[in-house]
Amino acid sequence: MYKVRNNIFLGIFDLLKTGIFMNEKLDAIDRAILGILQKDAKTVAKSIAEQLGLTKTPVYERIKRLEQEGFIKNYVAILNKDKIAKSITVFSFVSLEAQKGAMMDDFFEQVKKYPEVVECFVVGGEFDFLLKVVVENLDAYYDFAKFKIASLPSIGGVKSAFVLNEVKNSTDFPLL
Repeated sequence: MYKVRNNIFLGIFDLLKTGIFMNEKLDAIDRAILGILQKDAKTVAKSIAEQLGLTKTPVYERIKRLEQEGFIKNYVAILNKDKIAKSITVFSFVSLEAQKGAMMDDFFEQVKKYPEVVECFVVGGEFDFLLKVVVENLDAYYDFAKFKIASLPSIGGVKSAFVLNEVKNSTDFPLL
């Protein structure tokens, strides 16, 4: 356990100094491999090895280790949503009546069931959650907000922001 000073929480700099946010299992080669794979998950070990000036076998073994240790969670196809169907993206700021563990857990379980919710974050500040919602149109969002989110028993309020234009949408995780 980490030592707690007079404050209940350690400062972020104290946490950084303890190294809990640093991942010492990743070296420069691992980070390079991850960078290549997150740009194109179909890149084969031979191609990665050529890019890094290595041989195929150690690169393949590193990729398998990164998968086994959970650094690589999954391989996915990123779809061009504009070619599939017209949709709108809405950010829904949700607050609960009270921040009780059971209410939060119930909210989590309900939100996981809604296919319209593509991302859900617990946030600090004025709201408790930030949902990224994708629906067909404004009417669909109205139905979603009214009949799914606002009807949950613990909801204190919902505010919405509609995306007018997407300037940047990246799936790349910064490998700091």
